[in-house]
Amino acid sequence: MDKIRLDEYENNIEQGLEAGDYEVVQDQQKYKEFVKKAAANFLKKSERINIRISPSDMQQLKAIAVEEGMPYQTLISSVLHKFVKSKFTNNDKVDF
Repeated sequence: MDKIRLDEYENNIEQGLEAGDYEVVQDQQKYKEFVKKAAANFLKKSERINIRISPSDMQQLKAIAVEEGMPYQTLISSVLHKFVKSKFTNNDKVDF
């Protein structure tokens, strides 16, 4: 019987399985629902918000956006995204 040839990615998975790097999901149905919800949230359209911001801050944001070559709304969204990721993944305190 011929042995199935695995590519590098598949070999890495096999080695991880043999090394015990993976865990068996006990409640697969519950985990499947969790993954479906996470995917649905990730694929959602962006939500709109309304905020008040000082005219000088807005002017500075617009100037930075021009320097970066992007719309100011995209810049603001990017800044908020980076703040959230930093705040919740690194557990760093953000000083105001």
